[in-house]
Amino acid sequence: MTTLFTPEQIQQYHRDGYIIVKDLVSRQETDLLYKTALEDDAMRKNALDLNDQAGKKTRLSLWFTPGNDVFGYLTRSERIVGRAAQLLDSTAPVCHFHSKLMQKEPKVGGAWEWHQDYGYWYKNQFMFPDQLISVMVALTAANRQNGCLQVIKGSHKIGRVNHGFAGEQVGADMVMVNNALQTMELVYVEIAPGDALFFHPNTLHRSEANLSDHPRWSVISCYSSQSNLAYNETSTAWKEPVQVVPDEALLQWKAASLSEADFLKKENDPALKETGWENDVEVK
Repeated sequence: MTTLFTPEQIQQYHRDGYIIVKDLVSRQETDLLYKTALEDDAMRKNALDLNDQAGKKTRLSLWFTPGNDVFGYLTRSERIVGRAAQLLDSTAPVCHFHSKLMQKEPKVGGAWEWHQDYGYWYKNQFMFPDQLISVMVALTAANRQNGCLQVIKGSHKIGRVNHGFAGEQVGADMVMVNNALQTMELVYVEIAPGDALFFHPNTLHRSEANLSDHPRWSVISCYSSQSNLAYNETSTAWKEPVQVVPDEALLQWKAASLSEADFLKKENDPALKETGWENDVEVK
């Protein structure tokens, strides 16, 4: 049976805006996921390159409906969906908004500017940020040398910060970010393959460019309660309850090809479209 969060861990998440789960995914499973990501042609063909402010590229592949491939088995697994349900501010079924494979290559992998996930998803017009959550599973080691995630502990309590464009990314107002850095603790999320980070969509986070000799790859799955309406989202996965599978499906069940996934095209992302007010936000 899957072990879920204790009441103390749930309290920690609501206090800090994130919680780390060590060894949520086994090394055998992360090896399979990483191997599939490298070898399945669909990931490469559907990868998006997003420039940071320095012009370095961060590559990601994003899809909406979790399928019967190895990544679908991960994002639909009881160990993740069950924990997400405990942290979302709703008793409605858990739905899968999207998952993305983050591919930060040695020497060339760009930075992610300071942002909140809800800075993006506000443009999708999700109504309730407390009914959204992101879960990052490391496929390779993440450390300061290869540009691990940084979070500002407790920053989700600020609420949504205004966001503008930072290169091809969406970045938070640096006036508020600098205020947060003077007020709250900066944490480097250094984790091993198979470790998972559950974090609130208003938690301020960033990552630096990968200047090391080693890749930093991870998969981030984003979940929403079915009660959380999105008025500017054309995909439909966000309102369909996740069809949960047992944890052992990842290694034991036959897996389909990733080519069946409904990948995002950059031109269809509402978060990257101008609304007019981005120009008033200081993101440098």
